[in-house]
Amino acid sequence: MIWIELLILLGCIIIGARVGGLGLGVMGGVGLAIFAFVFGLQPTTAPIDVMLMILAVITAAGALQAAGGMDYLVYLAEKALRKNPKHITFVAPIVTYLFTFCAGTGHVAYSVLPVIAEVARESGVRPERPMSIAVIASQQAITASPISAATVALVAMLTDFHITLLDIMMICIPSTFIACMIGAFIASKTGKELKDDPVYLKRLEEGLAPIKKEKKEYVASKNAKISVVLFLIAAISVVIFGSFESLRPGWIVDGEFVRMGMPETIEIIMLTTAAIMILWCKTNVEKIVSDSVFKAGASAVVAIFGIAWMGDTFFHGNAELITSSISSLVTSAPWLFAIALFVLSILLYSQAATVRTLMPLGITLGINPALLIAMFPAVNGYFFIPNYPTVVAAINFDRTGTTRIGKYILNHSFMVPGLVSTTGAVAIGILLSSILL
Repeated sequence: MIWIELLILLGCIIIGARVGGLGLGVMGGVGLAIFAFVFGLQPTTAPIDVMLMILAVITAAGALQAAGGMDYLVYLAEKALRKNPKHITFVAPIVTYLFTFCAGTGHVAYSVLPVIAEVARESGVRPERPMSIAVIASQQAITASPISAATVALVAMLTDFHITLLDIMMICIPSTFIACMIGAFIASKTGKELKDDPVYLKRLEEGLAPIKKEKKEYVASKNAKISVVLFLIAAISVVIFGSFESLRPGWIVDGEFVRMGMPETIEIIMLTTAAIMILWCKTNVEKIVSDSVFKAGASAVVAIFGIAWMGDTFFHGNAELITSSISSLVTSAPWLFAIALFVLSILLYSQAATVRTLMPLGITLGINPALLIAMFPAVNGYFFIPNYPTVVAAINFDRTGTTRIGKYILNHSFMVPGLVSTTGAVAIGILLSSILL
């Protein structure tokens, strides 16, 4: 029966991924219904804490965007890119990495990708080089950001092992950043020089790659600057409270002293930050829920609700059989679990959903929590099939045609930088975890 249930699980994931958006979540509900009513599996508890943390974070990020803070960050990024045009293949991923690290979502890369394409072309650099690694860096930073949905999900699951947010960041920040720089070096050697690229030359002849006209000078408002400062303070506060448990309030519960957990801490900090932005910066509340950051985050919440709940129910209902069958194999070769994370992330198109679906299995199998942290960046596999929104956006923003999908679909511009960065991050993470944890 377990194989039939597994086929149903994978079928719901594949159909949900093809539908996109809320499709993952609702197909998770379909799978859960089949498991409960047909196979008699008892549904586990829905991942409420993770969902509420994500909602709180995207509410604050949405308030930042509505207050103009995201535009101000893009302006600062453009200044940095134009100061170092010849080194844009290395500067661009640093910019998108920092954007995602601070905002907790890779979707903020949309706003800076057109700038990267434009600056690269103006400086004679093949845009494919910085565009490809910039997209990969925006994905890798998800597993380093203290406020991303994936990270808060992992923190919640590893709390019982006395793993703090600082432990995760000590491993994942250096591993993902160094790996992205290695990926940037590889990307800098990709393809012909722009002036020699036949696709670009043909586009020039056909008038399909016009030079962008001068745009109006951006002037940041006071509220935009204040919103950025407030959001950064919130992110730093999350790191501090997550790293030093003694700073969080505590109470006597049933005769035992218990401190406030990180889920509640993150929710309180982020909701308070959003409230301050709304009141201080006169932020339009309707604009918060209608802008891209909040919409993307809300879709992630629904996806995690259905898919993670379905995955939890499947693994919990078959825990004994799964553990007895593969525990020895995964324990002796933990890198196999990293491959499983990578493959599932390709199907789910979400780091957070992958973490919430598969990491509980890693815990059940008894994999060392330090190794689980090291393998965390393996959930960044959704570049593999070139239909994720940031990948598609990068292809469309590059009017030179150098950033593209290959003849065989999988030989696209993002494949090599993505594989190098992901593999490098896991390898460096394993090395760091053996030293630091």
